[in-house]
Amino acid sequence: MTVPAFEEYEPAADCACPGCAARRRAAARALPVRYGGHPAAHGARRALVLAAAAGVVLSSGVAEAAGLTGPVAGAAGSARAEQGGDSPQGGPGPLRGAGAAGPPSTTTTTPKLRPTTREAIIQRARRWVTAQVPYSLSGYWTDGYRRDCSGYVSMAWDLPGNEWTGSLAAFGTRIPRAQLQPGDILLFHNPADPTKGSHVTIFGGWTDSSHRHYTAYEQTKPHTRRVTAPMAYWSHSGSYVAYRYRGLTGGGAAGAVSRAYPGTGRFGPGARNAHVTELGRMLIARGGKRFYRVGAGPSWGESDRRATQAFQRAQGWKGRDADGIPGPGTWRLLVNGTGRDIPAAGGGSGGGDHTSNQDSKYPGRGYFRSGQSNSHVERLGKQLVKKGFGKYYTSGPGPRWTEADRRNVEAFQRAQGWRGAAADGYPGPETWRRLFG
Repeated sequence: MTVPAFEEYEPAADCACPGCAARRRAAARALPVRYGGHPAAHGARRALVLAAAAGVVLSSGVAEAAGLTGPVAGAAGSARAEQGGDSPQGGPGPLRGAGAAGPPSTTTTTPKLRPTTREAIIQRARRWVTAQVPYSLSGYWTDGYRRDCSGYVSMAWDLPGNEWTGSLAAFGTRIPRAQLQPGDILLFHNPADPTKGSHVTIFGGWTDSSHRHYTAYEQTKPHTRRVTAPMAYWSHSGSYVAYRYRGLTGGGAAGAVSRAYPGTGRFGPGARNAHVTELGRMLIARGGKRFYRVGAGPSWGESDRRATQAFQRAQGWKGRDADGIPGPGTWRLLVNGTGRDIPAAGGGSGGGDHTSNQDSKYPGRGYFRSGQSNSHVERLGKQLVKKGFGKYYTSGPGPRWTEADRRNVEAFQRAQGWRGAAADGYPGPETWRRLFG
């Protein structure tokens, strides 16, 4: 009788065979105990019996091959994704290769937060989607981030190193799912067995008015993708937790000012500082552009006061609560991208239902922003469907502005031959005229 041979081998990072895939999963399960690994796994992870590997091939080869070579998911996602997927990941570590910079990341102390914006987070996420970065447990992309789900979020959030599902929460603030905004994440970490189901996606916006589906940016096999996913994911949906990056700023260039409220002394007659500029930028982004002739600036002026007051009144505030000087509550809503936007001139408080007597009359940009719910949004959606530009709706259209509305508007604008800022997905007067005129 021939004695079975025992042999150690290191799996290729991108090898698709079931044996290498099983070995990579075993390596992932052998994470240090401090990162959620199993103590018993460390003594057994050095050797792999070839006969056992053959058994893996026979029992799960077909399913594993399908997960590695199947097509990229469409709007409904692949069968692999619907079952929760297979997304093993590495532990916390530094950037690698050409993107390496600075000391290794660690969560044993207060995490270092780099200020950034929602727009910057989504832009970075889209770069990997465009490049179709291949999934890898051990490989790194040219920017130094690991090519797994948590490395992808580390990159999008511009973290100083590669984190994993067990440490990403330290860089965020837990929020209700109803408050999700583009750039937030949905995180599921399974501490009992981190490689079984643990996953993280980047929230890109709601795709229906009922908030049952959203645009998900994620790093999964075979490469980075953007899909429409059910809330919160195909499997373990109830265990996903929403987090918002704690270094988020309200707009403008990343790192402009601190996210924390600077105090009332920074605003008012005679004030001149970066916080005034940031306030103006946030107010313009929330529908206050008409109050500014030349844009936001560091010197406090009547434009800042009037725009701030308009935003406060849009929340239903009155009296001293709507005096035009931003307090902690005003600042928090602006920075977090929550609350009601400033309505168009003569439109009353944001979020109201002020139906025009004529469909062709443009109601103003203030009605078409995240958090808005009104009849103009619903009428816009119905007209888009009528014109043949409703493919991103999974239900509806409805009165609440969603990412599906924005993408359908963008498709219509591009069909007009527009590009860049002219095709941003937000209807302006000319978009409205062409739809309803």
